[in-house]
Amino acid sequence: MSAAEVEARTEARPTLRWRIAVLVSAAIAISYLDRQTLPVAIKAIERDIPVTNQQFSLLQTAFLITYAIMYAAGGRLLDALGTRRGFTIIMTLWSLACAGHALATSFGLMAACRLLLGAGEGGGFPAATRAVAEWFPVKERSTAMGIMNAGTALGMVVAPPLIALMLSFASWRSIFVVTGALGLAWTLWWRRDYFPPEEHPRLGDEERAQLRSVVEARPASGKELRWLQLLRIRQTLGLVTAKFLSDAAWYFCLFWLPKYLYDARGFDIKTVGTFAWIPPAAAGLGCLVGGWSSSWLLQRQVSLDRARKLALGASAFVMPMILFVPSVPVAWAIALFSLAYFGQQSWSTLVMILPADIFPKSTVGAVAGLVGFGGAMGGVVFGQLVGYLLDHGYGYSLVFALAGSLHVVAFATVCLAIPRIQPIEGARA
Repeated sequence: MSAAEVEARTEARPTLRWRIAVLVSAAIAISYLDRQTLPVAIKAIERDIPVTNQQFSLLQTAFLITYAIMYAAGGRLLDALGTRRGFTIIMTLWSLACAGHALATSFGLMAACRLLLGAGEGGGFPAATRAVAEWFPVKERSTAMGIMNAGTALGMVVAPPLIALMLSFASWRSIFVVTGALGLAWTLWWRRDYFPPEEHPRLGDEERAQLRSVVEARPASGKELRWLQLLRIRQTLGLVTAKFLSDAAWYFCLFWLPKYLYDARGFDIKTVGTFAWIPPAAAGLGCLVGGWSSSWLLQRQVSLDRARKLALGASAFVMPMILFVPSVPVAWAIALFSLAYFGQQSWSTLVMILPADIFPKSTVGAVAGLVGFGGAMGGVVFGQLVGYLLDHGYGYSLVFALAGSLHVVAFATVCLAIPRIQPIEGARA
């Protein structure tokens, strides 16, 4: 058998869509590596650029504000340009912005770089949601999103030990150059391997048949709805509000874990590199378990509504454990952080797939963008509150108590706003 025949037979196997999931997961991993570089390297950066708690919050706010705007605008951009071309532009922008951090010589320039990084990375998850809608039938979507969302954990797991290692022999500036270069390399991989299924040159007949329900899904009728019109739909507003609440807690954990270990537990950069990867590893497991559990329920004929809400509820109700972090020994604190990361990323996987479950394919990018905008703004508001509370002597106990309650409220919001998770006939339904 010739090499060409072997390749043709390999491509005919129904695995191409899962390779697409891994491809997108790699992009999400790079985005989380990029955004974690500042929090993990902050002690080294402070030797050149002094940063207070409030200024640290402002750096995260700078990232999150443009991230929120681009999350919403990126959804529209992807709906207009298509997933392949849109993601190419988005990844190129954020990779160059990440590398630009190496040029910062003041707090103002560092904040400007965070603004640009957020503007690029904001389109990442709308692109992932669109890729799921383009490539996966309903029963596989949460598993696929779990694989893609596991990239968040991979990026966070790699960041602490990689940055600690690089800081042992190189400057903090070089770290931003390396992570930016990784994103540009991924862009070449994306351009080579990603096409929508109806255009993909290597999609085999068997897999094409499996994807018929996705490829032949009828587009929504009527003109495209504006954001304000989408927000008048109860399902959209409920998802945006829930994401606002849950991501407030998530971005606190994401951006403040290394700083908490530095400030409250006396860790140095080497110790953070040794231990700070453990909660993100639990987050990766949460992505996979959350997505798999919902798909498992669907395959056993559990309704879409019940399959999603059972998994969402289980994820939300482990989050209050984080309020005990300040009062336990450091080993238990890491364990509780790990449980919170697990629950959050299980939750996040399921919330991100809901726009594809509910809305027509032509509207998924816009809705996902609005949902992400709400999440990022939750991070902005809560991040500023955290900086204020810590600089004014309130301590971490109050902060963790607030963070631990938000997912439970978010789950109640989903249940009230979306009594039944099911597709709607066009965005006007």
